[in-house]
Parts: sequence; structure tokens; C-alpha cells
Amino acid sequence: MRDPYEVLGVQRGASAAAIKSAYRKLAKKHHPDNNKDDPKAAERFSEVNSANEIVGDEDKRKQFDRGEIDAEGKARFQGFPGGGRAGASQRGFEHAFRGGPGAQQGFPGGAGAGGGFEDILNSMFGGAGPRGGARAGAQGFEFDTGGYAGGMPDLDLNVAMTVTLEESVKGAEKRVRLPSGKELNVKVPAGVTSGQQIRLRGQGETAPGHRPGDLMITVTIAPHAHFKVDGNDLRVDLPITLYEAVLGAKVRAPTLTGAVELSIPKNTSSGRVFRLKGKGLPLAGGAAGDLYFTTRIMLPDGNDAELEALMEKWRDGHPYHPRSDLG
Repeated sequence: MRDPYEVLGVQRGASAAAIKSAYRKLAKKHHPDNNKDDPKAAERFSEVNSANEIVGDEDKRKQFDRGEIDAEGKARFQGFPGGGRAGASQRGFEHAFRGGPGAQQGFPGGAGAGGGFEDILNSMFGGAGPRGGARAGAQGFEFDTGGYAGGMPDLDLNVAMTVTLEESVKGAEKRVRLPSGKELNVKVPAGVTSGQQIRLRGQGETAPGHRPGDLMITVTIAPHAHFKVDGNDLRVDLPITLYEAVLGAKVRAPTLTGAVELSIPKNTSSGRVFRLKGKGLPLAGGAAGDLYFTTRIMLPDGNDAELEALMEKWRDGHPYHPRSDLG
């Protein structure tokens, strides 16, 4: 994946508020529902969400800035303990293992001196294995087989997949890339939840004499530009005008299945909550959670002399004290 700062179009020193603002604009711009004729919109939307998962999270952002994780949130190789730069340590080890220049110059008894891989490891770790040392009466290095010798190797693969909220509700077909570079089409079932795993049997790694491992896909639901998930309920802020709040109105309100008309009664205060039953996330058994709208009264941009004059006249003739109970 590209550099997450580049994806969001912000500088490395950008504030958390600037990152959040950039993410919201891009998420709205590339949301699949707003780009139904663009087959690549979902891919761009997913990339924006993945970038926000890195730099929008304070801890992950620090790890990325320090070079501890890459743009996909995976840990980077840091080198062997006590050994200089990560790349140099790793290259030296690989040259020694393969009988390259590092074996003759950097490892006594290496391939150039007639020694084997065990001699190389003994020279690196002072003649003792990192786990329990050498066997009694033996000079060779004792390997940690990780359970492979005489046992079943772990051939399962684990990858992450990000889906939109709409895709988690309706189901979708997504393309996932494996560490090997292979790509697979994966059916995401309707009703999948964040953290849930999808298992594809036989799509993991292979080893001679063993059944192929499985591919374990951990699903993450990307933050939505409007809806906030609260268990199986959804919550959304609904902007209304001052005159809609005072006079009442029917306003268009979004749901996961399309817009509806919501009746706003006269004298509706900002912060009033309205509920649409059964318009939330699906529940087991076919039911669904609820959708809650919280009204937010929005004033027009800029100064409006007529509105100010009207409010001054109304203030002088109809004073009231909404904060009287605060003491």
C-alpha cells in the first residue's frame, strides 16, 4: 500500500484534527454509494480507510513514524539483537547461510572455511543455542524446530480484510491478496461483524506430506462517513435548519437501505433524538437493531443581517433562559 500520509494528502506533521478532516472528505468522495458507475471506487475507499487506520490511530501513527510498522500495519524486520542496521544484519545472515561473501568475511568457520550452517550459528550465538543451549556431549547448534519435526507444521495463513458498513450488512464479493502475491475472490456473508474470521480451507501454505493449511481472513468494518455503530444500533447526526426546527418539517434522512422522510415536529431543539425501529444492523433470527437520529441545528454560513435583526427583535420581545437549571 502507498504511504498513508500520501493517500490522505496530509503532511507527516499534520494534526489529528487535520487527518480526521482529510479522511472524512475522502471517504465521502470515494464511497461506493456515491460512485456506483466507478468499479474502482471501492478500492480507493478501502485504501483511504486503511490509511486512516494507521495515521488516524495515535499509537499506530507513532509506530509507523518510527519505522516499526509498514503502511499495512505489519511489523518491520529490526535486525538481530546487538547487530547494527536491520538490512545489513539480515543480508549478512543470508550470505553466510548461502555460502556468500558474508560466510568468509563475517563468520569464522563459514562456508568459505569449510564449516557448515551449525558452525555459522555457533559463531553467532557463542556456541550455545538461543533456546536451552547445546546438547550434552555435542558441539553442534541445537535448533528450535517450532514443532515441525515429528509434528504437524502450522500451514495456516492469516490476512486482514476491510469492508464497508454496507458490505457487512448486504454481503459482498471482495478480492484479497495473499503474501505470496496470489489473489482470491472471497464471498463476504451478509451480517459479518468486525473481528469475525472467514476460513477458506486448503488455501494456506503447503508442505510435502501434509495437508494444505487454511486461509484465515479477519474482517474489519471501516468507519462510516455518517453512521456510528452502537452494538446492533446505528446513530447519525441529522443537520436541520433553524426554520425547520421552529416551524417543523419533513426532511430526508439517510438509512442503510436508502433515504426516508423524517417528520420534525415544531420547536425541535438541537440534540433531540428520533428512532427508526428495525433500521439498524441485522440481528440473529432475522430482526434488526434501530437507527437513531440526533438533530443538530445548523445556521447559514457567513453573516446574515436580516437574521441578526430578526433575532435581536425576537430576543427583546421573547426572552427565555434555557440554562436556568445549571445554577
